[in-house]
Amino acid sequence: MNDLRSKRLELSRRYALMTFGSSAVAGLSLLSGARAIAAPIFSQYPFQLGVASGEPEPDGFVIWTRLAPAPLEPGYGMPTASVEVQWQVASDARMQEVVAQGTAVARPELGHAVHVEVAGLASDRPYWYRFIAGRERSAVGRGKTTPAYGEPTQGVRFAVAGCQNYEEGYYTAHRYLAAEEPDFVYFSGDYIYEYRGNRFRNYWDGPMETVRQHFGQEIYTLEDYRRRYAQYKMDPDLQAAHAIAPWFVTWDDHEIDNNWAADIDQDETPQAYFRLRQQMAMQAYYENMPLRASSLPVGNTMQLYRQARWGNLLDFNLLDTRQYRSNQPCGDRWGVGCDEVGDQAAQMLGQEQESWLYDKLGSSQSRWQVLAQQVMMMDLDRAPGPEKTENLDSWAGYLTPRGRVLGQIEELGLGSVVVLTGDEHQNYAGELHLDGQRPGNAPLATEFVSTSITSGGDGEDQRARTKEIQAENECLKWHNSQRGYVICDVTPDQWTTEYKTLDRVSARGGELRTRQRMALAYGAPGTLAEA
Repeated sequence: MNDLRSKRLELSRRYALMTFGSSAVAGLSLLSGARAIAAPIFSQYPFQLGVASGEPEPDGFVIWTRLAPAPLEPGYGMPTASVEVQWQVASDARMQEVVAQGTAVARPELGHAVHVEVAGLASDRPYWYRFIAGRERSAVGRGKTTPAYGEPTQGVRFAVAGCQNYEEGYYTAHRYLAAEEPDFVYFSGDYIYEYRGNRFRNYWDGPMETVRQHFGQEIYTLEDYRRRYAQYKMDPDLQAAHAIAPWFVTWDDHEIDNNWAADIDQDETPQAYFRLRQQMAMQAYYENMPLRASSLPVGNTMQLYRQARWGNLLDFNLLDTRQYRSNQPCGDRWGVGCDEVGDQAAQMLGQEQESWLYDKLGSSQSRWQVLAQQVMMMDLDRAPGPEKTENLDSWAGYLTPRGRVLGQIEELGLGSVVVLTGDEHQNYAGELHLDGQRPGNAPLATEFVSTSITSGGDGEDQRARTKEIQAENECLKWHNSQRGYVICDVTPDQWTTEYKTLDRVSARGGELRTRQRMALAYGAPGTLAEA
């Protein structure tokens, strides 16, 4: 046993020599890595995955980076040893006025990721941050604290984005989003896609050549997921969006596997095996997102539903519609309805999360209440004509829990609820009723669905089929099928949503325009007007 241990240590020593240089080996000679390497020398730049901030609060936020000198290689260019990383937060972009600093440890158990929960800062103002490892410095990122809880607040401007399949386009939208300098970004899910690298993808109008390809096959192992995140995060436009503002992140399905629900996948994998895949995928997700330690996975579970508050202006309720839902109804088939959509035992949020949301909505003292989640809540009839067809991967496939959530909003008498959604790869704006096919006298809430960053390819302004669908769904007020993101500008009296669209993502240099503005007055739930 001692001989085997000595051989492993010698291999680690040799690997460190190749990766860092001789000055780093002293740290490894302490056998277990209990002491971190304090002054490593990297053979390549270690901050290739960029920096990020997230989870802002009145006195601070999380700052994140991950050391990866060789991001796509096995072991991503790091030894199996901990490494010290210094961090600094300053009140100016040039990092001259440092107001907080310290040392964190990048551990191999977490892919050499660093999550620093910075506290003690002033509320409602920007700060800048960076990391230092050995002689190397990261790029400078910008974070922002929120107004104090309950503080009178006159406005917030934030972005909504999601669904960024690497193969289906360039991240031009992220570069434009960064130029907006929003107060924060809400990312609705599908940060990565688990698919194997492929030269072609099938779109609505047939197969098309992919813009760029995933590295490797479909991802299953922790190393696979780490490499896929690295490939995405090496994109400079995505790095720019992360570096400009704090992010609130949630996941949808592709961070693990398409259309997963609880511990069930679409391929009928034995649940015990799928739980192992979930565990590895969740660890990689945590490693690569600017999340607090409260979201650190435990096995194949991860705490992602939570609330953020912006003064007295809005409560931002981030939901998880994947981890607690019951199995997809009707055999997980697109559009084919069955009795299961009305199953009284069906769950979308799970009982605990649903009760949590009800308590948060009922106790809110803010002007606006937001449900930031993943899949469409409008129960659209997706087939023109007499036959009713639904997206069963959305809330339309889970009518009982949908009715409970909207019923709670009605019961509480809330007049300012906005639902923010991704997943659909189209822009939608609409009104929410208990039954969208038989609307009541007044809507209960408003839903803004943000299109994808790239997923689905270039798209078109409006699909002919979706025009027909809108004509048969009174609750749907507007739609668009291009790529882009959403900007929400919120004041005490009005919510304005701007739909930003690109003419193309299949080539670099796409041009951005504000395709539509929709306005919602406070106290007039669901009633939309073009701004």
